[in-house]
Amino acid sequence: MFPTAILPLLPAHAAVLLVLLPTVGPGSRQESLLARTATNLLLQDLQRQLGTAIHVLKVDEGSHPAVVHAFDGRGVPAFVLLRDGAELWRQQGLPEGEPMVALLLRKLKEAILPATGE
Repeated sequence: MFPTAILPLLPAHAAVLLVLLPTVGPGSRQESLLARTATNLLLQDLQRQLGTAIHVLKVDEGSHPAVVHAFDGRGVPAFVLLRDGAELWRQQGLPEGEPMVALLLRKLKEAILPATGE
């Protein structure tokens, strides 16, 4: 049994957005670092906007190739919205912009409402 202090603080039915990222591609090390930094800032901002409704989890192909390939249907970068281990929605690319936040929350709501009978 884990002490309460180290248990995750996510709701029982937390949704997760897996953001599948490719191994750093061609280009200079500095270009790669700048691209990663921009992606990290994008995902941090996305997490801030989504709050506790959806947990954003970055999965790098170089570090976790089996995970990326298990979810990869069309190539990376891509993102997959999951709830209780079930895939709700996926899209290729990075989850960018205000409309994406609204879309992700709507997809989550659509999945929750049938389950609650509302």
